Amino acid sequence: MVSVDTVYQRVLALANKEQRGYITPQEFNLFANQAQMDIFDQYFYDINQFGRVNGNSTDHSDMLNLLEEKVSNFRRTSSLSFNNTMNAFTLSTLTDFYSVGTVIYDRSASGGVGKVEVEHINHNEQLLLESSSLAAPSFSRPIYTRENNNIKIFPLTITSGVSCKYIKYPTPVNWSYIVVKEKALYNGTDSANFELHNSEENNLVYKILALAGISIEDPTLYQSGQAQEIKSIQQEKK
Repeated sequence: MVSVDTVYQRVLALANKEQRGYITPQEFNLFANQAQMDIFDQYFYDINQFGRVNGNSTDHSDMLNLLEEKVSNFRRTSSLSFNNTMNAFTLSTLTDFYSVGTVIYDRSASGGVGKVEVEHINHNEQLLLESSSLAAPSFSRPIYTRENNNIKIFPLTITSGVSCKYIKYPTPVNWSYIVVKEKALYNGTDSANFELHNSEENNLVYKILALAGISIEDPTLYQSGQAQEIKSIQQEKK
């Protein structure tokens, strides 16, 4: 977790170093949330990129381990509710979910023993499997299809005992303040820190500076923030 106040004070110090303008708390919060989501989204592009690399490079393995550590803070597990109208389990109650991982069925809900992973398949595969006497879905080998926020599990008699592992969205960042003598002073009680890994502090500062540079139409500030961000990312990936 990265302190929102630490990042804001660093951003202000760097932005004001050459009298480039004041970044208000409202502007900072907007830039901060954009920066957090940009970095968060990049984790999954990087995981996909390094996961496709051939061989057993220690460097690539280390990078994947670091990315996994950064993502681990956002992993959650939750039971799913069955929607009788849709005849499916709904993800709509998971208001913070970013992406769905493993869907799990607890067979004790139907008198069985143990938990099994529910295999995700597309709609065409579902039709083929259901028509097969050997590969048809069962309580020991259930399957599911997904349409928007609904997960339909086969066999359709499964209406309870389902949960899923998922990645949640980062909680929105907020630098809250009180006004004393016409000056905004940090209010830690109502503030919300960045949920990103501590190692992302520099990246957040530079990315916010770059966004601020665009907002106040200062190309020098934008270029400075972007250059420092690229440098920080390159150092991390070495």
